[in-house]
Parts: sequence; C-alpha cells; structure tokens
Amino acid sequence: MSSSLPFTPVYINGQSITTKSQFAVINPLTSEPVGQSASASLQDCQNAISSAHSAFQSWSSTSITYRRDIFLRAADIVHKYKDRIIQAVMQETGASLEMGMFNYATSAGFLKASAALVANELRGQRFPSERNPEAVVWTEKRPFGVIFTQSPWNAPIALTLRAVVIPILCGNTVVFRPSELSPHSCSIVYELFQEAGLPDGVFNFLPISREDTPEMTREIIADIRVRKVTFTGSDRVGRIIALESAKHLKPCILELGGKAPAIVLNDADVALAAQSIVTGAMLHSGQICMSTERVIVQSGVGEEFTEELLKWAGKLGTVTKEGGDGGKKGVLGPLFSTPHAENVLGMIKEAQMKGAQVLVGDVKREGAVVKPHVLALEKDNIVASGSGKIPNIWERESFGPVLLLTIVDTLDEAIDLANQSDYSLTSSLWTKDVNHAQSVAGRIRAGYTNINGSTIHSEPTVGLVGLGGSSGYGRFSVDDFTYSKVVVVHPPGGTSVLFD
Repeated sequence: MSSSLPFTPVYINGQSITTKSQFAVINPLTSEPVGQSASASLQDCQNAISSAHSAFQSWSSTSITYRRDIFLRAADIVHKYKDRIIQAVMQETGASLEMGMFNYATSAGFLKASAALVANELRGQRFPSERNPEAVVWTEKRPFGVIFTQSPWNAPIALTLRAVVIPILCGNTVVFRPSELSPHSCSIVYELFQEAGLPDGVFNFLPISREDTPEMTREIIADIRVRKVTFTGSDRVGRIIALESAKHLKPCILELGGKAPAIVLNDADVALAAQSIVTGAMLHSGQICMSTERVIVQSGVGEEFTEELLKWAGKLGTVTKEGGDGGKKGVLGPLFSTPHAENVLGMIKEAQMKGAQVLVGDVKREGAVVKPHVLALEKDNIVASGSGKIPNIWERESFGPVLLLTIVDTLDEAIDLANQSDYSLTSSLWTKDVNHAQSVAGRIRAGYTNINGSTIHSEPTVGLVGLGGSSGYGRFSVDDFTYSKVVVVHPPGGTSVLFD
C-alpha cells in the first residue's frame, strides 16, 4: 500500500498507538484502498476504558462553562479541517460532493447548538420536601460515567459528533468505535477536539476491524466500568447490541433503521412534493436512516403526482467507476458494498414477483452502483399483513436508491399504510392546509413528522428517536446522558420516630 495513503491510529489517553493488527479501508466505487487503519486489540480496549474511567473523575467535576468553551473553540476552528473532511468522506464512503459538504457544513452549527443546549439543561432544582416542609430537596443532573458509543459510516463526521458531543458536555467520558468503513473521517473529529483543548482520556478512539468487532464489542460492554452503550446503525446489529447490554442490565440508546413514509394529500403542492420526495429518497443513494422509502398518495392527485415524480427521478444519473460526474448535482454515488447492491436488487426482483411495477430503473448494477428505482405497488398487495403478498421491500429498509409508490383514496387509508411498519424514525406530510396537518401529524407513528418538508430533516438539539422495534429507542439528549441525583437535607431529629 502506498505510504501516501492516510493511516488511522488508535488514540488512548491522548496518545497515538500503532497496533500490530491493521486493516485496509476500501473505496466502494473503485474497490481500491484509500487508507490503512490500526485495529485495536483487547488490551487496547481495556486501556481505553481505564483511560476514560480515570479521566471521568476530574472531567465530571469541571464546570459546564469550561466544557462549553472547549466545544465553542472547536466550532471556531473546524473551518481549518474543511478540505480534509470533504476529501476523507468522499474517498472512504464514495459519497457525492454534496454529502461531503454536508458533513463539514453542519459541524460548527451542531457544536454551537449542543454547547448552548447543555449549558441550559444541566440546571437542577431546589424545593421544600412534600413529606417534611422543614427538609430541603435539591436535584442535579449527574453524568453516568464511561459511555461506549459506536457510529456508522454513512455520515461519518456528523454522526461522530452526535455520538460524542452531548455525552462529553454532560460530563461523561467516551470510548468510541468508528465504523471500519470510515475510520479516517471519524478520526478528524478526534483531532479537532484535541486542538480545541479537550483533556486527554475524555475521548478515546478505537478503530477495530470488521472481523474483530463482535468479540471486542462484547468485552467492552461487559466491563463494569462502562455505564451506558449507544449504537447507530442497522437494526440487525442493534438487536445484538441490545442483547449484550441486557446481559449486564446496562441501558443503551439505539438509533437504527428507517422506512420513512411521505403522505401526499389531494391539496398538496404536487410539484414541490415530488421534487422534495425524490431528493429525500435518493440523496446519498438512499443510504440515510431518514431516507424517504414509501410515498402514499391520495387518488385525487395520483396521476399528476406520479408524472411529476417520474420526471424528477428521471433526471438523476449515477457515477461511473472512473469517477465521472461524481462531483455534480444529480449524480448518485455507489452503495457501500457490492453485496449490499446485490441485496437491494434482490428486494426489487422479489417485489416484481409479488406484483410491483418498476416505473424507473433497470434492475441492474455496475459493481456497487445501482441506478434510481421507483416501484409502483397496488394497495391491495400491502394491506393484508401476513397474506404473503406483501413485498419484503415494503416492510424492510432497503438502504438504497429505491422509492415505493402506492395510491389510496382516503386519509385514513394513507395513515394506516404509513403506520404499517416496524420503523418509526421520521415521516413527511404534504398538504396546503397546515392547521389540519398538525392534527394529522399526531396520528402518524413516527418520532418526527415534517409538514411540507423532506423526511431528511432533524433539529440539532432535538434529535431523532425511534419508538421501539427496528428503529430502536432513546435519543442523543441531555436527559439520556445524565441521571437526576436527588439530595435531601433533613432537619435534626426529623427521622428518629422510634426514639424519644
């Protein structure tokens, strides 16, 4: 491997460590190596936990102002990392220029918003006891301790920030495992925080090879010093993480898959809805947990909307193996692996066998590249759960450039189909009657509903939340990374009821 390719080390207690075991990082478009990474050993994992545990003693005692200022400094200097961020994200994940820019452009805003949020929400309360008015009660939000957190490859900068910033601001320390597909991208966040003045040991960085990850993950979760576990990724792995955590009765936060529905009502702005829905479905080749995967349209605008949808979907192209127009708008990059591309095509073919009509797409791939696909599904094929007629692609996340279209008559039918899912991260609703939309939004089973906006939207200080099932549970918030410590000061003799 060329020495000019970036090498990603393990970072423990502020020290860079080159391990005996290493792995190559491969570009999914060209199948060529774009980096080399250290792979942490079991001893490295134990050392990282020890480092985080030791650092917690002092870090948790620092003032919120001190912690806040570190992250505000990081926000001020992140511009220095712009080119590295964009290049690393595009090389490691095959992302488009837009996704590379997204990972950079949202960083400063997220850091500032998180610093302000935590500073406001870490306040306690003081009040007289209801049982004894002479006693004084106060509550304070205290950090858990060492947090083991893992982030995925598809938005490596943005999701690394989300995985570590609020836990650390709350006074926790972290042991962080990046995706083996994007370790160098994630390591830029570590370097940024070190430059901003984050003390050694607060953030420990453990890249691990795909082969070693299951064993190392089990060992880290089992360590008594690890107090909470978070994971963002597939529901398949999320279930494994949940089971491992449950063995030790450890709380966890899981943000997993999505199958976001978009409901288009008869009074919607059809042109705007169609363009936004195509963007929400195809951005990053559909490899976003918030991607629009199902669009449910009322019959009054069914024909008009379908025409608009196909127009916008037909404008999209795909990158070539040589790179082609990968830096231009409207050009989709590869999926993260060739086997995953084959899996997406398998889901499309199975849907065809169960009556789905392919309106856009050729049901082919070139390596890991799959063209945009739009499938039409008759509502009769998807209303009878357990009938055997429902295509797998309606029920399971494709994580690819695939949009499913079905037409219904009534609002109630639309809501029922939207809620016919084990996923619950986000949704969108398209109508000109915003007042009515607010009541309809409450009936959609999703943590987010965007009215006249893409499913790909969440607020930096109010993140996504799954409602159980394949979307997971918990939120990356102050309340999820602290516990309410209650202190009661009793008056003298207030509890000596057995004695004179």
